[in-house]
Amino acid sequence: MSLYLAPTATIVAAATTLPRQVAPPIDVRRLERGMALPMPPAPPPPPLVSATRYVGARHKAVVVMGATGTGKSRLAVDLALQFGGEVINADKIQVHAGLDVATNKVTEEECAGVPHHLLGVARPDDDFTAADFRREASRAAGAVAARGRLPIIAGGSNSYIEELVDGDCRAFRERYDCCFLWVDVQLPVLHGYVARRVDDMCARGLVGEIAAAFDPRRTDYSHGVWRAIGAPELDAYLRWSGDDEDERARLLAAAIEDIKSNTRRLACRQRAKIQRLAKLWRVRRVDATEVFRRRGDAADEAWQRLVAAPCIDVVRSFLHSGDAAADDLPPEVPAFAPTPAAAVAV
Repeated sequence: MSLYLAPTATIVAAATTLPRQVAPPIDVRRLERGMALPMPPAPPPPPLVSATRYVGARHKAVVVMGATGTGKSRLAVDLALQFGGEVINADKIQVHAGLDVATNKVTEEECAGVPHHLLGVARPDDDFTAADFRREASRAAGAVAARGRLPIIAGGSNSYIEELVDGDCRAFRERYDCCFLWVDVQLPVLHGYVARRVDDMCARGLVGEIAAAFDPRRTDYSHGVWRAIGAPELDAYLRWSGDDEDERARLLAAAIEDIKSNTRRLACRQRAKIQRLAKLWRVRRVDATEVFRRRGDAADEAWQRLVAAPCIDVVRSFLHSGDAAADDLPPEVPAFAPTPAAAVAV
């Protein structure tokens, strides 16, 4: 099953008034020379649902959280199409230019015309700290809200999200009411899926992409885009210069298995962090496990019924809640019922 199913027909139909708007590709050579990047084209006015007419004293923002591979990007696009939103990337690896397959950046097709911000904006070797993210994401959210559209922050780097929401004396919370959505998948099912996703990434050119960017002088994979799972794991394979093809094949197989194992570990860490944040914030959890047990049209139907539709209902209530904060919304949304502690232990 592909990680990213096409936006459901009902959501796409609701957004037919939105022309396609995709930011131009990043020119890495401009980044390397320290030149300013071209600004993406202005998004299409007006939004389907004006986020500003419900805001009162504060704007509204939606935050989509989840472990790697759970469908955060798809849900963010679904919500943006429904409510006239723009997506602000909160993935600490995807903010860097390069390695689009390894970092699982959304494609132009997957963006479905929804403007995306903070994708590939940092140089490959640069550090982009949580404080950097807070500053740039706050700017992006302000620009989105100023256009009368809904900022949707989506990504798996929970340290980024926590810094945005609670950092700088909680300045973001002073300006925005936030609705937190958590797309969750039971770990055994998610682990099986991410293993298949790695195989799919290899088929889409993961190894060749990293090989093309490989520098034998690089020994430090703790900075920039090189932290992406896949780059350090393939180092030994790419350094191999022997003639033994069996050994070469063994190194590649070991690297791919390491990529799968490290992706599973990442999912566990991300999920545990969200559980901690859920004790601090009002986070609404939606269980997408059944989606990942299905294939094709059946998976698409399950996504619409179990994930997209309940989340759209929650966000609609949130946007129409006047000046009330997200904490004041009624909690009785069955798909978002709290999971018993034993069921979410990792």
